[in-house]
Amino acid sequence: MIRIDKRVLTALVAVGAGATAYGFATDPDRTWLNFLVDSFYIMTLGVSAIFFFATQRLTSARWSAALRRIPEAFMLTLPVAAVFMIVLIGLGRDSIYPWTDPSIFAHAPWYAGKTTYLAPGFVYARMAAVLVIWIAFALHIRRVSLAQDKDPLRALSAHAQLNRIAGLFAPVFALSITSAAYDWIISLEPEWFSTMFSVYVFAGVFVQGIAAVGLATVVLHRRGQLGKDVGDKQLHDLGKMLFAFSIFWAYIWVCQYLLIWYGNIPEEVTYYIRRTSGAWLPVFLAGLVINWIIPFCALMSARSKRNPRVLATVCIIALAGHWLDLFIMVMPSKGGAPRFGVIELGMALGCAALVALVTVTNLSRAPLVPTGDPVLAADRMSRGEDP
Repeated sequence: MIRIDKRVLTALVAVGAGATAYGFATDPDRTWLNFLVDSFYIMTLGVSAIFFFATQRLTSARWSAALRRIPEAFMLTLPVAAVFMIVLIGLGRDSIYPWTDPSIFAHAPWYAGKTTYLAPGFVYARMAAVLVIWIAFALHIRRVSLAQDKDPLRALSAHAQLNRIAGLFAPVFALSITSAAYDWIISLEPEWFSTMFSVYVFAGVFVQGIAAVGLATVVLHRRGQLGKDVGDKQLHDLGKMLFAFSIFWAYIWVCQYLLIWYGNIPEEVTYYIRRTSGAWLPVFLAGLVINWIIPFCALMSARSKRNPRVLATVCIIALAGHWLDLFIMVMPSKGGAPRFGVIELGMALGCAALVALVTVTNLSRAPLVPTGDPVLAADRMSRGEDP
């Protein structure tokens, strides 16, 4: 069982709900944008956990076999995210998405070619399809994983089935994350486009997933709840993944910015003009520092990657950095200076507590280490232990 006071998390969720109610009463448009940031954050955390699982299965990684329950718990946050997204589209779409007003296409020639794609019914159908597909994968993975523990005689067939699910999810994820990035984020500013944006979103999402799995692993490992199957090797590998993909995120960040900067096409530069002007410039640069420079410097040495305290700290910074990255993507779409007040901080805190509460609850419903995994059984036998 996970030893954590759920009453504290519940209280923090209540704080987030209070901040949301205050926001709707005082500044609805600003609150809906924050609602999108936090809802998209929960949603991408869930799908990044599925993608993390898929990468490990497709690469036949043995080191992460004992960690499988952690991404499983995170991917089960997707139903919560779906509820939030339904509320957002049902009640807040007119406040943040210009394409809900058909008249904008008549007076904006740069929207040519986007009229059909941004037809509200078509957008809602794509959003719903993405959520249904992701939730279906999450529930199916969880069901097969738990069945493997219950029936040791079917451990190998369940292992092969999980591999097939991972192979199917990979191409589905490539298409669905592209659709999600466009429908929920780019369509806030339908005059803008970038052929690299979906890759940029993917890079941030995967770093988010690695950081979440890494943080949970460190916490459970330090409490001795993962047994002998998790040690310095797993921490080192998680540190290497976080180090590598934070660099990949920075690479895509620089490539997208430079291509748009020296191309100097009006339909593209408006996005960066809003985010590098006035008070937004320090926030824009802070995103680069938090998401790349800090993880790069902190995890450069092999020793730091194996240090639980350092790794946990960098994971927390990376998770906060991804929230800031989404904030930068979303909030300037309606203009105005950046604001970090009770609404932003309270809603973000409630979001984090809700994710932790859902994850802890799901971790408590199954053995933290898969008891029927044949990879773990083989590794234990090779060490002369009882499988």
